[in-house]
This record gives sequence, C-alpha cells and structure tokens, in this order.
Amino acid sequence: MTAPAAVVVGGSVAGLATALALAERGFAVRVLERSAPPPEGPAEKAAEDWHRPTVPQADHSHILNSLGVRVLRRSAPHLLETLLQGGARLLDLTGAAPPGADDAADRELEALAVRRGVLELLLHRAVSSLPEVTIDHGTAVRGLLLDPSRSRVRGVLTDGGGQVPARFVVDATGRRAAARSWLTAAGFPVGDDLTDPTRLRCFTRFYRLTDPDGAPPGPLNRGNAAGGIWDHYAAVVHPADNGSFAVALGSLTSDPATTVLRDPTAFTAAARLSPHVAEWTGERAAAPITDVRVITMPPNVLRATIRPGWRQPAGLFAVGDAACVTDPLYGRGVSLALDHAFRLAGLLDAHPTVGEPQTELAVCLADEIHRPWYEQAVHDSRARGRLWRARADGTPPPSVPPAAPGRPDLAEVARAAAADITVWRGLVRVLMGLETPAKIFDSAAFRQRVRAARPAPAATGPRPPTRQELLAALGTGRQE
Repeated sequence: MTAPAAVVVGGSVAGLATALALAERGFAVRVLERSAPPPEGPAEKAAEDWHRPTVPQADHSHILNSLGVRVLRRSAPHLLETLLQGGARLLDLTGAAPPGADDAADRELEALAVRRGVLELLLHRAVSSLPEVTIDHGTAVRGLLLDPSRSRVRGVLTDGGGQVPARFVVDATGRRAAARSWLTAAGFPVGDDLTDPTRLRCFTRFYRLTDPDGAPPGPLNRGNAAGGIWDHYAAVVHPADNGSFAVALGSLTSDPATTVLRDPTAFTAAARLSPHVAEWTGERAAAPITDVRVITMPPNVLRATIRPGWRQPAGLFAVGDAACVTDPLYGRGVSLALDHAFRLAGLLDAHPTVGEPQTELAVCLADEIHRPWYEQAVHDSRARGRLWRARADGTPPPSVPPAAPGRPDLAEVARAAAADITVWRGLVRVLMGLETPAKIFDSAAFRQRVRAARPAPAATGPRPPTRQELLAALGTGRQE
C-alpha cells in the first residue's frame, strides 16, 4: 500500500472532519481509531446503537452553533444536506431577538439541531465513502516514527508493533491528547498545558416529542435552546433530530445536595420547576427515551502543543479536544473542531512542505482559533463557579474582574441586549462563535451602546426556583 499523506489518529468528529477536509483537497488519508466501527442500518437507529466507550460525552447533549453551520455551508455543504435529510433541523436564532426589533436579520445566525451520535455517524459514512480515505478500527497508536534527524515525524507506531508511514500526523485523540505521551516517550520535553477547572457536572436525559410534526411545546428563548443558566444551576433544552431533544441540568461538582438529580424522579422535578424547560417535559409533550446520564465536565485546557514558541517535530498537528477544551456548558467544542479541521487542511494544502515554517503557521492558526475561547471560558467558568458556590453556602457572591480591562461582563451585555438589537446581535454572534469576544466586547462603540441601553421591561412569567425551592423539590433541603 502506498503511504498516505496523512495519518489521523482518532476517528471521532475532529478526526473524521480533518480526514474529510484533507481528502477533498486531494490528500490520501488513513484514520486509525481504537473503537469499533458504527453498526449498519438506518442512521438514527445505528447512531443510538453505536457504543462509544472512548467518547463518554457522546451520550450527552450537543449543539452545532452558528460557527459550525457556517463551516458546513462553506466547506461541506453535501454533509449539511445529508444531516438535514437524516432529520436534523436548522434553527433561526433571530426568533429570540428583542420584542419589536425590526432589524434582526442576520443570515449567519442559525444553529443545527442534531444529536452528536447522528452527526458523527453520518460524518463517518461520508468519510468512509471517499476513495482517498482508509479507516482502520480497533487500532491504537503508541508512538511516533521520526526521521534520523528527529526533527520531523514520518508516521506512527501501533500497539501491535506495526508502522504506518506518512508525511504528517494529526492528533485527534480528544481529551487524551496522546501527542503529549508520544513526544515524552520520544524524549521531547513537553511544556505544561494551560488548564483551569470548570467545576461543573451535567445530568442529561433525552426525550422524544409526542407530536414531532406539531408546534414545539414552548419557545426557544435562547434561540437554539430553551431554559437558562441561573444563579445556582442551569437547565437547558437542546432540540435535536427526528423529534428528539435533550434536557441538561448543570450543577457544581462540589454540591452533594444536587447529586440526587441522577434519579429520574428528581431530574423531572427540577426540569418542571425550570422556566422554558417545564413545557417540554410535560407528560403530554414528550416521553423520555434514555435514562439520566451523568458526566463530570473536563477542565478548560489549552494544550502546550499548539502554543507559539514551543518547538516540536515538524509534521505533527493537534485538532479538536487534543488542541483545546472549553467549558462544555457553552457548546463550542464541536464547532471549533470543525473550524480547525477545515482551516488546517487549507493551510496544509497551501503550504505542503513539511518543515519548521509549516509547523509555525499551523501552531499560530491553532492559537488564533482556540485561545480567545479558552480565555473566555476560563473567565466564565470562574464567575459561574463562584456565584453558584456562594448561593450554596448562603454567602454574598464575590465580584469577578472582567475577562479583559474595561470589558463588560456577559450579564451586563445581556441586560442591554434585551432592549438594543445591535447589542443583541453582537452578543449572539459571540455566543455562537462567529466573532471573538475581543472583536465585539472591546469595541468602543459596542461598550457605549451597552452603557446607554435603556432598561428592558421587567420580566414576566415564571421565574427559576430559588436554591431552597429547588432542594425542597428534590427532597434534599435538609442537607443545606
């Protein structure tokens, strides 16, 4: 067999998207994946039956935000069309614009409602059909092949002792970030990753609408979701494909009083207390199709292997969670992985010569894509964690410095966005990954609009439960 141009280690979303992007530019690609291939058969059923022990987050709710949709529209329209034919739905986020706004049009403000399993299965099938791509399942990688000068990679070594030569290697191993261990084993010093905890755990349950073709049970007050991130917990509905949706409840990992949310009865009680979520979980609206799934969220991480100034063998690149992990509560991961995959492929196509210049360009690209979101996620995770901890302890919430000097915090921007369509559009473009926080929030004109915005009318309708009300409904109030 002729050596492929690229070996992609890891066959989840980031690895498959990288293989797709490279193959469509004429590169021969070999994907090496530890787990078993997906089952055959109708996509929805196959996705539900696909056991993914190496991807624990696959069983939880995901969103493909506006950045992800933009990547698909520009770079893989055939895949977007396949997803829509498979039951995914496009959501128009301008439906959540301030009341009375007459200038909410923004064609990029859309999201894709689809379960992670369905997205990944259809992506796998699209990549598998390409003649330039070979996917080897049940294959683990234990190290790198290096050239005699040890200045560039020449492929990988598998656990079975085999050698897979290639011009360059892509680490798409997710949160394992296996390139760190490969480099360490080869004698390369690896710098410390930047990391900061999210302090978050998530309880997820999937449902199916009783009438998938009817009107939704309630409005999507967040544009692509319903619910909220409140002052002591989060409760959010994420619409998905084929009449399904997920309800995700978030709480502190250090909050034993909310551990009971893993019980379906307690989970339902919390969901039905939560504004905009309650309507979706009524007995007539939908029925659960899974148990409650629990996951401790990973920390925010910016890998040393994508930070400028650190030297590594040429021809080694990290994508997806192997490059950066940001707080999953904000749903950026899959979209950032898609963006990175296609932009990296474009860079390698434009600069095909493996060497230090190519590596430096790729590292700078990864840093440009991920660092703004890592820094924002660290700030937001800290602010949320401190607020929730104060509510649990019954103490005043501490003040949190802005993410950048003079930058308004998200709560301040959100209040202004409720009355100012320009502020609303800027905020949503940031939340959906289309613009960086610095580009929007650090604009003098934007800050002036935030300061000048008239107070929005007082909110009407149901309010989220207090901490005491929530725990009373869960039967854990005496644990306070």
